Amino acid sequence: MQITIDTTSSELTVTGGTEKEKLPLYSPQAFKILSKLWLKSGWSLKYIYSFTWLGRPIIQLPEDMLRAQEVIYKLRPDVILETGIAHGGSLVYNASLCKLLGKGRVIGVDIEIRPHNRKTIEEHELFPLITLLEGDSTSPSIFEQVKKLIGSDETVLVFLDSCHEKAHVLQELELYSQFVTNGSYIVAADGIMEDLCDVPRGQEDWDHNNPAEAAREFAKRHPEFVIEVPAWSFNESPLTENVTHWPDAWLKRIG
Repeated sequence: MQITIDTTSSELTVTGGTEKEKLPLYSPQAFKILSKLWLKSGWSLKYIYSFTWLGRPIIQLPEDMLRAQEVIYKLRPDVILETGIAHGGSLVYNASLCKLLGKGRVIGVDIEIRPHNRKTIEEHELFPLITLLEGDSTSPSIFEQVKKLIGSDETVLVFLDSCHEKAHVLQELELYSQFVTNGSYIVAADGIMEDLCDVPRGQEDWDHNNPAEAAREFAKRHPEFVIEVPAWSFNESPLTENVTHWPDAWLKRIG
């Protein structure tokens, strides 16, 4: 595909094979095309590795974090469960929202919590709202530890952001969806991988071996969940779709 931007005529031209389409440069359709290209370029250049939240690196696209905040504010969960910790930025982010709301706590699971990351997370002023568990998120022992930390009547929101191989994400979905309460979500992050198989640092098998594929397969198996992007809380623009690293990520329990 070839994209041509003409700022003089304010047109964007998309050429694919023998087909050519011209769009107004400042239209929602052009914005969607350019956003997708921007996401791929930014991922390749490690753009998301340039942010912190309250002192901890947070390796996430800022829009995804703001959209997640909208959900957390509406849902006001008792527990936010995350698989994948890295530097702990998203744990601290979610804990800060719990602190502001006066409700909720965060459980973080990672197969390896590096000593320097553990130290800085445990020293953080929001650590009283965070529980760290080290081990494979799909192992029976870790699952049982998580289970003991969640009350049967608690509202639970789950973010999956550990190993992104389809098989692993499917295992996590099968396990941790059990905790998701009606109207809440389990989120399979970083399905953007399916669009990154042709960029530097990408891998060829990502076109099918990714979290979005896992989420879609899980939804087919489980009619009590639907893939449903949360509605925007506020919108005065002609745009209606997220600019996101999390396509087909939001699985909502509907029954």
